[in-house]
Amino acid sequence: MTTIDTPRPEALDATASEDNYLTHTRGFLSWALTLDHKRIGVMYMCSVLASFFVGGMFALLLRTELLTPGRTICSAETYNQFFTLHGAIMVFLVIIPSIPAALGNFVLPIMLGAKDVAFPRLNLFSYFLWLGGAAFTLYSLVAGGFDTGWTFYTPYSTTTTTGGVIPVLIGVFILGFSSIFTGLNFIVTVHKLRPPGMTWFKMPLFLWAIYSTAIIQVLATPVLAITLCLLIVERVLNVGIFNPSMGGDPVLYQHFFWFYSHPAVYIMIVPAMGIISEIIAVHSHRQIFGYRYIAFSSVAIAMFSFIVWGHHMFTSGQSGLMNTIFSLISFSVAIPSAVKTFNWTMTLYKGTISLTAPMMYGLSFLFLFTIGGLTGIHCATLNTDVHLHDTYFVVAHFHYVMMGSALIGMIGGLHHWWPKMTGKMYNEKMACTACIIIFIGFNLTFFTQFMLGSQGMPRRYYDYQPEFQIYHVISTIGAYVMAIGFLTSAVCFIQSLMSGPKAPSNPWGGVSLEWQCASPPPHDNFSTVPHVGNCYDFSVVRWDEKTKNYIVDHKLELEHADGAGSHS
Repeated sequence: MTTIDTPRPEALDATASEDNYLTHTRGFLSWALTLDHKRIGVMYMCSVLASFFVGGMFALLLRTELLTPGRTICSAETYNQFFTLHGAIMVFLVIIPSIPAALGNFVLPIMLGAKDVAFPRLNLFSYFLWLGGAAFTLYSLVAGGFDTGWTFYTPYSTTTTTGGVIPVLIGVFILGFSSIFTGLNFIVTVHKLRPPGMTWFKMPLFLWAIYSTAIIQVLATPVLAITLCLLIVERVLNVGIFNPSMGGDPVLYQHFFWFYSHPAVYIMIVPAMGIISEIIAVHSHRQIFGYRYIAFSSVAIAMFSFIVWGHHMFTSGQSGLMNTIFSLISFSVAIPSAVKTFNWTMTLYKGTISLTAPMMYGLSFLFLFTIGGLTGIHCATLNTDVHLHDTYFVVAHFHYVMMGSALIGMIGGLHHWWPKMTGKMYNEKMACTACIIIFIGFNLTFFTQFMLGSQGMPRRYYDYQPEFQIYHVISTIGAYVMAIGFLTSAVCFIQSLMSGPKAPSNPWGGVSLEWQCASPPPHDNFSTVPHVGNCYDFSVVRWDEKTKNYIVDHKLELEHADGAGSHS
């Protein structure tokens, strides 16, 4: 394995279009009423990052409270609201929309060589729905707050006296429709707007991931919407759907909720896997290993996601036979994930690796996702899950998969496509330093929680025994280290926008279509019809010293094909 140095940002020449999507029209209304998928993607990203800041602040408050046994900074009731808000904001406002709605909106049509998504007005409407759902969710803070946990489990969610429960349920209901419309839009876009020559097996793997995710969004999210409607009806009208004293069943709510929420886990992680496929291929400058296996594994994960919800309910009283079946299926879902991981590793093998910031996040993803996947085996095994259920072990496993994998993948993708989105390069050293700090802080925060959970520390508890304090201290220190890393990354991006050198059209040497348009892209994405070739054939990429830019020369592709034909 060898490494190469990516050209320093200051050496890069500008190839940006004067009339790009950022300057095509100006003014607040031109953005608020835009139908341009790129502007909608940028607005999604800004909104998601703002929500991430709010959710992150609640996380720091949680860790600060748990620094010592007993009261540290707040009461038990306030602590319950902190972890509920942290979970709800991070899941519904950040991780679920961060890649499909934000990065997906920006990148997917350009990767397809299309001018926009299939339904631009529906795309804008989806964003306004997201804003409405976010507004209701945040309104719950001033409406009395809510302390049910982000899962809204009955009977507590139907009996708690906090006034913010119904607003947040309405908010999540609206967010669900935003997710459904976005998924529907992407499915139609992939089916109908592929250019001539782009067959299914010439699509970049990120598109396979987004397509598989969209299927989950369209099929699974209505179940959550119906479930939340039933919960609102029971709370307002006292109908008794989940109330056992009136003939209802609280466990039925868990079945409904997890039938959506386990597929939702893959709404979060599958798009991140698509990003990692792009990052590893482009920044190791090597043909992706096992393209079709990775593509089909995304579809397989989407299919498996609908039949494993019961492993969240091993201790709920369901039959031993059902527990055994769900346990076996949970082990099976590891197969397509393992296929991806081994193929990524083989792509890196003998690759010409550039240790850029996106690749640093890609390697971090591999490490953290592997830990998250391996610890999932303990949660899928019946005899160990009974001991680990509702302990900090589950908290750590969940965060390694959701934050350490999905969120790290999103941030890696943001670094990967940042030059394309903004037309600016960022400080590479600062970005890599931020990645290292985040990686260290994350493992300090959550690896210690595996130890806490294995020793029996329950999750969601406000107080704990003194012997657990050392682990909580280390975890809290890690949370603040991680916050420093995220702030460093934010400074890096802000500095790039203000004074970063202009980016070329292809700073990393990618081959897929988004690297064949200017940085930032024109309003209609392409000034000429892009050439569709093998999106992972890096032999057609050459460095142009004059423009200080990588150029995709498809004449080389034809020469290679002719040479292979004459040789055969």
